[in-house]
Amino acid sequence: MEFRCRLGTTSGEIIEGVYVAQSEAALRRELEDKGLHVLSLKPRLGVGGLSFGGAGKIKRHEFLVFNQELATLLKAGMPLVQSLDILRTRLTNPLFKSVLDDVHEKVRGGTALSDAFALHGELFPSVYTASLMAGERAGNLDSVLRRFVAYSKTVDMVRSRTISAMIYPVILVGLAVFLVGIIAVKVVPTFTEFYSSFEAELPLSTRIIVWVSNFIRSQMWLILITLAAGGAAFFSWIRQPGHGAQFDHLLLKLPLVGPSFHKFSTSQIARTMATLLGGGIPLVNAIEIAAKASGNRHIGTELDIVAIKVREGQSFAGTLLERNTVPDVAIKMIEVGESTGALTEMLNSLADFYDEEIETEVGRFVTLIEPAMLVIMGVVIATIVLALYLPLFQLTSVVGNQ
Repeated sequence: MEFRCRLGTTSGEIIEGVYVAQSEAALRRELEDKGLHVLSLKPRLGVGGLSFGGAGKIKRHEFLVFNQELATLLKAGMPLVQSLDILRTRLTNPLFKSVLDDVHEKVRGGTALSDAFALHGELFPSVYTASLMAGERAGNLDSVLRRFVAYSKTVDMVRSRTISAMIYPVILVGLAVFLVGIIAVKVVPTFTEFYSSFEAELPLSTRIIVWVSNFIRSQMWLILITLAAGGAAFFSWIRQPGHGAQFDHLLLKLPLVGPSFHKFSTSQIARTMATLLGGGIPLVNAIEIAAKASGNRHIGTELDIVAIKVREGQSFAGTLLERNTVPDVAIKMIEVGESTGALTEMLNSLADFYDEEIETEVGRFVTLIEPAMLVIMGVVIATIVLALYLPLFQLTSVVGNQ
């Protein structure tokens, strides 16, 4: 594992560099043994959030299994330090093992588990470290860990179902583009050469198809460069401060799919807050953490404003209504939860409600889009084929007249 260090020598000189060690604690001891003063020491990870698969990344499944096992050991009465020591020896992921070695060293030295994981915050979601903090304060760390695992599994399930439902329509679109491309690049030129041997004017539809085919073949590199430049310009624009939130706001306003995006973000917020409030995190802190877990930067920005107003004494539901952050149904359910003192239960119900709605809407969308895509593919391909074969009828009549 690599660490970027800023060190001070005995002569007062400041040096910076990248060092490799199994853990932060081991590197710190090694540098201090050499007489160097550690001014700053940070893991050189370059990874944001939990990542899926690949070398140098922590798999979500591996992370959830670790938390399940940790919760089981703690519930059985095993001390935290001993539990971490057992689990770290069983890990095969070198990055996760090095991180857990460092966490174990810090916890053994008296650091709270939440603080130890927070030092590697770029690898772990903020809802996780906040849940650990709540469990430590309430003395029920095992319960909080199980709640976090259940939360993660539910979120992953909804996301995977949505992605799975969209795979077939994406395949259809890709297949349609591929077929039309093959026809335009390979088939049309063959017909063009054949028709050029006859001195007859081609129908308008055929001339259009031929012109498009010639343009694509002659300007292929220009088209590819333009597409690449457009993509690069878009990603450069969206990385600018505030532009990501603007783009996410536009997504919420899209017809048909916009409301589903809004419901998914609302479900994420509700489930995150329910998990945090159930673990004892104060409402304002839960709102601030949920803003980062919403999956939509515009809604996250609005939630940050909501958190400020709630800290000033305004009601949660009233502020959401004022900012128009979530759908009206969600606001009404949150208002009922606030007034009855059952906000956590109401947020869980709200998340379940929207998860079911999203699944229904996605299923309905896929049910409609599949035949629609097949019809569109058929019409487009039939139109191209008809335009290519139409001159044959004219040529037949010309030859017949001769």
